[in-house]
Amino acid sequence: MNSAPDLEVVAEAANGQEAIELAHSERADVILMDIRMPVLDGLAATRQIIADESLAGVRVLILTTFEVDEYVFEAIRAGASGFLGKGAEPEELINAIHTVARGDALLSPLALRGLMNRFLAQPEVASGTGSTDLDVLTDREREVVGLVALGLSNDEIADRLVLSPLTAKTHVNRAMMKLDARDRAQLVVIAYRTGLVRAGAAE
Repeated sequence: MNSAPDLEVVAEAANGQEAIELAHSERADVILMDIRMPVLDGLAATRQIIADESLAGVRVLILTTFEVDEYVFEAIRAGASGFLGKGAEPEELINAIHTVARGDALLSPLALRGLMNRFLAQPEVASGTGSTDLDVLTDREREVVGLVALGLSNDEIADRLVLSPLTAKTHVNRAMMKLDARDRAQLVVIAYRTGLVRAGAAE
């Protein structure tokens, strides 16, 4: 990781509790979190880190055995910005860190299918996620939310809609604010809950 000129590993934690302590002391921009850890698991550690106002802006990237890991849905609900398979190539991991660091969610089409399959099977667990009144959105914002739900980045949305990346990002941010969504992952859930995007659309 340190071979990447713009990345630096500032600390390594042996368990979830230590990860929380290091998050405070080292102030890393992105935390790579394993779900299965001793003392305190990665999901619980992620929840505590995301809920701590003093750590606002810290992003958590979950490392999973499989993109459709049974814990992926809970990881997103816990506040993780995305997830990546442990078998990812070094370049893929570096790109993932950059993606999460700039505020984008790392949600591949395969991961979205796993996320939505679990969500649709357990709709009650997401009952408190944001607003479901899409009427507050402009037509363009609804379109953008639909593309976010398909796993597109701001740059990809910009290309699809012939917008500047900054304009695409602005639409995403306004949609999150209007729908009371914490992040892009919650926009994905809202898009499926409301029927804006149907299951299978990300395939």
